[in-house]
Amino acid sequence: MTSIQMPQLGETIVEGTILKWLKREGDAVARDEPLFEISTDKVDTEVPSPVAGTVTKILVDEGATVPVGTALMEISEAGAAASGDAAASGDAAASGDAAASGDGATSSGDAAASGDAASSPASGAAPTTEPTPEPSGGAASSEGSSAAPPPAAVTPPAAPAVPAAPAAPVAPAAAASVPAAVATVPDRGPRSQILSPLVRRLAKEHDLDLAQIAGTGSGGRITKADVMAVISSGGQVAPATAGATAPVTAPAQPMPAPSAGIGEEIVPVSHIRRAIAEHMLASTQTSARAWTMVEVNVDHLVKLRERIKATFQERYGLKITYLPMVVRATVDALLEYPDVNARLDGDNIVRHRFVNMGIAVSYDAGLIVPVIKGADGMNTIGVARAIADLAARARSHQLRPDEVQGATFTITNPGPYGSVASVPIINQPNVGILSFDAIVKRPVVIDDAIAIRSMVNISMSWDHRVIDGEAATRFLARVKENLETWDFAEDLGV
Repeated sequence: MTSIQMPQLGETIVEGTILKWLKREGDAVARDEPLFEISTDKVDTEVPSPVAGTVTKILVDEGATVPVGTALMEISEAGAAASGDAAASGDAAASGDAAASGDGATSSGDAAASGDAASSPASGAAPTTEPTPEPSGGAASSEGSSAAPPPAAVTPPAAPAVPAAPAAPVAPAAAASVPAAVATVPDRGPRSQILSPLVRRLAKEHDLDLAQIAGTGSGGRITKADVMAVISSGGQVAPATAGATAPVTAPAQPMPAPSAGIGEEIVPVSHIRRAIAEHMLASTQTSARAWTMVEVNVDHLVKLRERIKATFQERYGLKITYLPMVVRATVDALLEYPDVNARLDGDNIVRHRFVNMGIAVSYDAGLIVPVIKGADGMNTIGVARAIADLAARARSHQLRPDEVQGATFTITNPGPYGSVASVPIINQPNVGILSFDAIVKRPVVIDDAIAIRSMVNISMSWDHRVIDGEAATRFLARVKENLETWDFAEDLGV
């Protein structure tokens, strides 16, 4: 029997959500065939089967969020059932021989051994069906209890063995009044060891004591939502005490179920939409955003693209767009102005000596930012290939978590949808994001004469905590100069 667990898809990933089961109990599955879709705070992806066999048990419901390492399903490998039946029939024959021999001691010993085997977790069934109780693990627990009816048989007959010392007089009332989900809150030591970098950074930037924040995540883990709730309340955190009978993290009263009016439709917020919302809200509450725009004459780039696009696609199997040229021009400017290619870490500014370029990609679930690692070492053809590959895999939900993190700067490209000026939200922990809008023919003054040229607005939202207006404007001026003066024909190999 093979137990399939929630995989750790990245160094900072501590939990995942089951989006959809692709296999059901009783279904045959081949090796490397997708079993289910999961969603983390970084990316959605499919998880393949490591073995061939038959799905015997599904332990977690769709929509449940569980920690990394949680048992999700069991697969009986091909041939295992047959060997199990053979072993069972052999055991039956052996026990029959023992009964015929009349060896009372042996038969009673066998009975005891079989009883031990039934109550022992050595077979692996108990760890799988009875995981450590978590607030979000109810589905797994209920599944396990229905599969194994005898748990009451192994429960100690009386309570005296449990408490080591007499309980305080208020303990019974407190135990009856405090929800079970809150019972794990006072245990703050281990919980702080699995905090995500974003949670630690937000707490540090807002001078919050993590020991005073009770988590609502799996196992009492502090989530981004917990920190954002404290920030939204002005940083007021009521200290939690071990003897408190009314915990500060008592869940809010459930909101009444929304009802749709005439001409309205209610759509539940998806996991990805919720992650985007949290990330965007955290960015606006963290950075001091400012904005600058420059106008760029890209007439020669438009003519170059028209001239080479057929040859380029035939030679490289890619459609040439303007975005790889913008990336190359931006990378050069980032290396010239390192404060724009940086992040703020407490009282320090961390300047990156390399460029990992995040490219915002729109897909069916929302917006995602895959990252071109080492963009400063690529020519325009390499950048074009990287963009095409990441965008295609983003839209088919095949990105790996490490491909959507580590960006040092980000570019968004709303131009194909007709946007002529945009003010994007900074992709944390970056200190800037550049927007490349629509290329439009319009009249401009060139050498005191009015001419028609292909023009584009390039803007940047930037973090005033790290960058000043002069640096931001100089940076954009460098991008503008590169796009207006570079000859990309040679770099594109045509």
